[in-house]
Amino acid sequence: MWMQSVIRAIYPSHCVACDAPSEGDFGLCGACWRETHFIGATICDKCGTQLPGDHVAEDLICDDCMTIARPWDKGRAVLAYSGIGRKLVLSLKHGDRTDLAQPVARWMARLARPLLAHDTLLIPVPLHRIRLIQRRYNQSALLVNVLGGLLARETCVDALLRRRNTAPLKGLSRDARFAALADAIHPNPSQMAILKDRHVLLVDDVMTSGATLAACTEVIMSAGARGVNILTLARTVKDA
Repeated sequence: MWMQSVIRAIYPSHCVACDAPSEGDFGLCGACWRETHFIGATICDKCGTQLPGDHVAEDLICDDCMTIARPWDKGRAVLAYSGIGRKLVLSLKHGDRTDLAQPVARWMARLARPLLAHDTLLIPVPLHRIRLIQRRYNQSALLVNVLGGLLARETCVDALLRRRNTAPLKGLSRDARFAALADAIHPNPSQMAILKDRHVLLVDDVMTSGATLAACTEVIMSAGARGVNILTLARTVKDA
């Protein structure tokens, strides 16, 4: 304890969003906390989006998930994709802030635990190899690696392959997003056996329409998995 106090005096904790002093490691300062929309108790059981109300309820489904087929079982998200939540996602995804994987994965792990079975395998949404070379890392794979340690579950960061380098989905309609991903994602032939008869937790940084997560889930199920749950750091919300 004495050594930790000395270290903290020399290297005090800083906010993961703005680098201002914070009260604890892997935390947010007061100002950033007020600007961060953590998704609350009343949520859609399929996609994790915030629903009206402030009470814990099970099996609620949002309007989108009533009209769009979701091939996975349950979904959870930590943050609304707005304000500080958006800043954290973009910093992790495009800003070389690979250090953010540690703190945000801790938040994600809390939501993940009720979704786990004893045999759950954690896998990320894949990047195409060209985009991986450009970015130098897959942010979803970084999250999976940290989550695997926190949750004591097996991981496989190359279970899926994105064989076609799809154009960025930002700005596309919901239907166009789903069409763009047709036949883009496949199981990795060398990892087919690891998916068979397993429960899978599919991890990504942000969910918008759910097209990418749906395409991945269908591939995972076609490879023989028992079921798929999804976990994202952030979820776009209509009023954000």
